[in-house]
Amino acid sequence: MALPFLPGNSPNKQLGKQRFHKSQQFEYSNGLPMLVGFEKPGIGGELLVGQRIKPKYSVYPKGQGRDIPSWLAFDKQVLCFEAFFQEAVPEAQHETYRIRKCKIYFHLEDDTVQVVEPEYKNSGIPQGTLIRRQRVPLPPPNDDQFYHVYHFNINQQMVLYSRTFTVTNCDSFTRNFLTKLGVRLNNPATVPDDPYSKHREEIEKNVKPLRPYERRDTLKQFLEHDHEVLRFNCLWDETENVFGDPRELILHYYLGDDTVEILEIIPSNSGRDTVPKFLRRGKLPKHLVQMKQPGQIADRTVLNVICSTSQEQRHMLDNLKTGAVHDEFYKDCDLTLGGEVNVWGRRVILTDCDNFTKDYYRSKYGIEDFTPVVYKVPPAPKPPRRVPPYNGFGSEEDSLSFCQRLQPKPPQKDFHKFMERSDEFCGVLNFCAKMVTTDPFDRDRVFTISFFLCDDSICMFETPQKNSGMLTGKFLQRGRVKKPGQELFKSEMSEYFKAQDLYVGATLSFSGMHFQVLDADEYTLNYMEQHAEEFPKANVGNVLSKLRSMPEEKQSEIRKFLSLSDPSNTGFISYESFRGLLTGLDCGLSEHEALVLGRSFSEREQPEADVGLMLAVAQDFLKKKPFEDFPDLDKAFTSRDLQKTGRLSTKETSTICKGFHLPLPEKLLGGLLSKFADGDEIDYHAFLAGINWVEHPAPTVMPEDALKFDVNARSGAAWATVKNVDCSSLLRDVFSFPSNGGDPTASTTT
Repeated sequence: MALPFLPGNSPNKQLGKQRFHKSQQFEYSNGLPMLVGFEKPGIGGELLVGQRIKPKYSVYPKGQGRDIPSWLAFDKQVLCFEAFFQEAVPEAQHETYRIRKCKIYFHLEDDTVQVVEPEYKNSGIPQGTLIRRQRVPLPPPNDDQFYHVYHFNINQQMVLYSRTFTVTNCDSFTRNFLTKLGVRLNNPATVPDDPYSKHREEIEKNVKPLRPYERRDTLKQFLEHDHEVLRFNCLWDETENVFGDPRELILHYYLGDDTVEILEIIPSNSGRDTVPKFLRRGKLPKHLVQMKQPGQIADRTVLNVICSTSQEQRHMLDNLKTGAVHDEFYKDCDLTLGGEVNVWGRRVILTDCDNFTKDYYRSKYGIEDFTPVVYKVPPAPKPPRRVPPYNGFGSEEDSLSFCQRLQPKPPQKDFHKFMERSDEFCGVLNFCAKMVTTDPFDRDRVFTISFFLCDDSICMFETPQKNSGMLTGKFLQRGRVKKPGQELFKSEMSEYFKAQDLYVGATLSFSGMHFQVLDADEYTLNYMEQHAEEFPKANVGNVLSKLRSMPEEKQSEIRKFLSLSDPSNTGFISYESFRGLLTGLDCGLSEHEALVLGRSFSEREQPEADVGLMLAVAQDFLKKKPFEDFPDLDKAFTSRDLQKTGRLSTKETSTICKGFHLPLPEKLLGGLLSKFADGDEIDYHAFLAGINWVEHPAPTVMPEDALKFDVNARSGAAWATVKNVDCSSLLRDVFSFPSNGGDPTASTTT
């Protein structure tokens, strides 16, 4: 049953339609109004009933991928066809028609066509671009349409602006493109011969020159050796003449054209005028010749065959060059060290040459001897400059600068060393020392010696002790300290303490007081071991070499002692026993070398940090900065979690934290990520909840707890300690002894 014809029940085709414009029915063509409404669509751009609009451009089949316009998809893609057309020549005597070859280019981006004819030598006709790039209409009666890609094929004729072109072939790109479009290509066609062009080719082959040409190829030599110059140091001895003296010259030989140029070296205060060149660039003859007459030197020799007043003169070229003038010029093979060169009557001796000249003669002529010619006495050595002794005013460097120049400058410091080692914490070596004295009160005083690597300065502080009765604090102002036993007023610079002079067991003298270094902190020992080439006392290789060079008797004693010190065969002994063994055997090792050896074979256990303490320290760092971007950090973690599992990889979590510039030390951040890691993934919700000091505040931490995780901070009293030494590894690696599991005296009995 049909619905009643009421509002809302009848379908309306105009619902949802937004365009209701009418197409323009009249346009101007060549200044005349014309009706063009037959090809215009209806209202809103919809086609009328039975109307079909022909496409203006090529329609390509849609493929997979993004729908991009043709001007972008086919940008700079061109189809190339080979073609020819026949042109009638009615006014010529030797030809009636002419075959002209050309190439047709079809641009896929906008269906434009371009026809280009290659230019031929001496053709006599305008060639090049026959049809500029444009859209070409089809021949009548379809002249309202344009050529598109489906109109092109090989072995067919095309009419372009009333000129018939025969397409013969195409390139590989065009063939593949048309095949993919579904166009079945015809077989290639052959180009007919042009009778007149063939006739001209035969004439050119039979043409012979009237006289033989003389070929002189100098371009090859110029291209191979352009900008290549041989340089020689020369001497012109003019002492035989009045007021003559030796003259130093520089000879330049240009390999590009075999020319020579000579310059003179004018010494200062010689009284001679400075001239630009001693000899202008040109070919240098070997022998002194007279000036040639004009026309005497020419590239060709002309003979006068007939010369009379009644008859016409006849000339011909002399191929034998009977009257030519031949001069010998200097070549590169004539220039050798110690040889003489005749420079227009002047005897010039070649004394030396540069490195390029040596390489050239070594590679081309195989010459290896380039000993220079000694022609002058070597300059006398400059007498040493004596410096007056130090007078005691100012520093020695500042006093020396007053002796070096009239306007003194402040002493220059080692800037590179200062920048590399100017870190406030990591550029300081700390040592523990005691005073060497017989006074029982001063004997128990403990000092901290700090050596600054940036400027080799030293400062000392006395460590406070309970009930000592001493006023502790700064003991020595920071500055460079001279070594003892040096004369005060002398001309040489004084020697100062360096980093290599400070090691465990060393005795130092500061301001007349002697101190013995007892220990060093962990950073100092690690730094000295990492830079073993600068600190010989911390070089483990040198220590092992000394132990291996010990006599066999001492090695046996070490074996027995280590075996008796470890009766339970645990493989470890105390460091004090090991140190007493090396001291008692007189192995030639210092206290620092024994400490380095014990550290290299010691057992080290890193205490595991508490997660709660690490989170409390992290919140303390974030609270001091302060850092409150926890919601944005949570959004960043959630956006990277595509699977919404609440977990991210350790690398991604670390990258996001660094992107937000989380103000945590690298050591502390890495430790927290390792604690929250489950395999290679991290629960970022738990990580954020642990470091969020705003919502989940942790208890207050002590300053010394924060220093444990700060990379740039360290405690000055944390001296390095070695408890146990792995004696089994020491015997096996150093003395090649077996482990302690066997008989201790088995290796020593004979």
